[in-house]
Amino acid sequence: MTTDQPFDRVHDRTLPATPATPATPATPVPDSGTPAPDSGTPAPSLTVVICAYTVERWDDLRAAVASVRAQHRPPAETLLVVDHCPELLRLAREQLSAGLRILPNSRRRGLSGARNTALAAARGELIAFLDDDATADPAWTERLLAGYRTPDVLGVGGHVRPWWLSGRPGWFPPEFDWVVGCSYRGLPDRPAPVRNFIGANMSFRRAPALAAGGFRTDLGRVGRRPLGCEETELCIRLSARHPGAELRYEPSAAVRHRVPPARTTFSYFAARCFAEGRSKAAVVRHDGATAGLASERAYLRHTVPAALLRSLRRGHPVMAAALCAGVALTAAGYLTGVAGGRAVRTAPRRTGAVRPATDGEPAVGEPGGIRPTTRATTAEPATVRPTAARPATARATGTGTTGSGP
Repeated sequence: MTTDQPFDRVHDRTLPATPATPATPATPVPDSGTPAPDSGTPAPSLTVVICAYTVERWDDLRAAVASVRAQHRPPAETLLVVDHCPELLRLAREQLSAGLRILPNSRRRGLSGARNTALAAARGELIAFLDDDATADPAWTERLLAGYRTPDVLGVGGHVRPWWLSGRPGWFPPEFDWVVGCSYRGLPDRPAPVRNFIGANMSFRRAPALAAGGFRTDLGRVGRRPLGCEETELCIRLSARHPGAELRYEPSAAVRHRVPPARTTFSYFAARCFAEGRSKAAVVRHDGATAGLASERAYLRHTVPAALLRSLRRGHPVMAAALCAGVALTAAGYLTGVAGGRAVRTAPRRTGAVRPATDGEPAVGEPGGIRPTTRATTAEPATVRPTAARPATARATGTGTTGSGP
């Protein structure tokens, strides 16, 4: 669950020369204990997807693509989906086309639409998503594939470690690293079933994800609007459709996620916590409180109290205050989202013709609208269905990075 500053339209312009960001050594992640696939056992084919929306992160995007090209076990294909940014699409086709399929987002503007474009176009049996400001460890694909050891595993997500460009703020609780789209203290340190993945590093069996309808387009980031949880909602929906199936967290399938200085301020922390609460309220409206708040209950009962005691015992009252503020702001966002949802449900329905679909998307309140398929290699676009959704605002431009909190 990451976000940027308040959204701002990216205008087409000549790309300025930007200095390369110096590389920093990767923090090692403990081996999860899951063995890599036996070389004599055929593994499912894998498509890796990177969604991007702005030329302002061109250096980050190049680094993400390079990290996929450097994998010990190269994927069957790599897709770059450009979300309604003609300048970035042109630049990518000019400079990144070698070994890369580059597609424009053919669906509604935003991260969910871009991911659904990839789901429809991918050729692999498995599909993995890497953020455009993240870089994968060389064994990333190998470790993801190792997680699909049995057919009941529908998805595998990995560890996301933060790369603090200006250093980690002393007050920033590790339990709230989900604020910057990274794995947080409280997640398992060994392979284990989880409710949902962090969006910067997740993979699914493509056919079940398609059959479920893909990512909801009434959730998820559009430009720099700090809302998300579309990957959480898809994970919950997959589990509901496939009782007994497993979504597996594999810590050794690791990526590094860039955290710029703008995301280290308390104002950013506060805005992101509030937005997370609003997003979780939307998930609960779609999937119910039992599944929609299961991880959050455990987080509030165990992870946060332990963190609070630890901070006080170690003499870090500012971090303890940040923990309390984060919980309060997230709760306030959730209550705001619940109230807004009730207002929408109780508003009188307008009669008359249904408004035509926006960018070929399904109605708000439905999943992503990808037509279910029985062939994992089908790449046909979704059937257009009517919608009552409002068009995206003129200032909202493209996808941002995203993830999910507890």
